[in-house]
Amino acid sequence: MEVLSERLLFRPYNDNDIDFLGSLLTNPNIVRYIGNGQTRDEEGIKKFLDWIYDTYSEDENYGLKMLLEKGSNKPIGHAGLIPQIINGTEEIEIGYWISEEYWNRGFATEAARGFLEYGKRLNVGKMIALIQVNNIASQKVAKKIGMQLEKEIILNGKGVFVYYC
Repeated sequence: MEVLSERLLFRPYNDNDIDFLGSLLTNPNIVRYIGNGQTRDEEGIKKFLDWIYDTYSEDENYGLKMLLEKGSNKPIGHAGLIPQIINGTEEIEIGYWISEEYWNRGFATEAARGFLEYGKRLNVGKMIALIQVNNIASQKVAKKIGMQLEKEIILNGKGVFVYYC
């Protein structure tokens, strides 16, 4: 996997990353626009990591990858190409989450742009971003990398914009 980025390194999750994943999944500010908006307990964190591993087993190019700040190798979030079924159609989503302490530094845009280019090299074709309607920051990221609003759908009982490129 070679996703190009100026300030970030990308690698698959492993079992040693569960504490970092837990720091994302237990932070209400991070998960408020993810899925049902609820934090996860220890069992939920383990299930989420298992879901990530399942995605890798289907195709190593897909799934959420750890984002590490170059130089320090400190984990700052995750991003990736995620297979999704939207209204019966298989889509590839560019997903990105950044640790709260790293917000507003352009890391989400850099990661999303890296995976957009990676997806193009893989000949993925159309890629989407699923962004809850109140998540203005993620909408800005999608627009910055050239995505356009396609439609609004309901997922997990929440209004979600589908951006595409």
